[in-house]
Amino acid sequence: MAEQRTIHLHPTAPLAPRVLLPGDPGRALALAQALLSEPRMFNHNRGLWGYTGSAPDGELLTIQATGMGGPSAAIVLTELAALGARAAIRVGTCGALDRSLELGELILAERALSADGTSRALGADGHATADPALTRALAGNAPGARVGAVVTVDLFYADGLPAGSDGALAVEMEAATLFALGASLGVAVGCALIVSDTFDEHDRRIRIDADALASAGERMGAVALAALSP
Repeated sequence: MAEQRTIHLHPTAPLAPRVLLPGDPGRALALAQALLSEPRMFNHNRGLWGYTGSAPDGELLTIQATGMGGPSAAIVLTELAALGARAAIRVGTCGALDRSLELGELILAERALSADGTSRALGADGHATADPALTRALAGNAPGARVGAVVTVDLFYADGLPAGSDGALAVEMEAATLFALGASLGVAVGCALIVSDTFDEHDRRIRIDADALASAGERMGAVALAALSP
């Protein structure tokens, strides 16, 4: 695990033009401690923790939690874009739909099927597409990662498969919104996801354990940072 660094609140800390977007505030903190030198917390409003600091490549990197679902993610990305963000990668978790996926496996979403309300309100017509250059950069730094479509939903605990999910590797809650909004705001958006739950042989959902999730999260963060590096 990464060395734990003390982080203090600095409301005037600069925002970097490149951003990692975990949904979970706890993952934002963990990535800040793993990836940033002297990370400074610039935001804690509504529990959406945000940090800026120098990455190993010497450039500033911002890590900002988006919360759960499209509406929250849309607010965060809109405000980050207004503050100068120009490239962002969602770094989150997903539930497997493809039964060949294993817990902890990395998925790179090149498009997201729109089974949610927010991306459709933003004009997504069936699906929204990730920035191709960022997707290529992610794939180049993650040999063996699965690249394909995910489906974005509003109801995390809904029974059955979401409508229109045919061909999707996994299900999650923010990618379609971030892709659609990024395109309209001029922010390049990519997406890397850890498989956090899948099916057992009895067709029951099983979930990754906390230590494995934390380790996979650090690996995902390193891949995303490499994709954003000059």
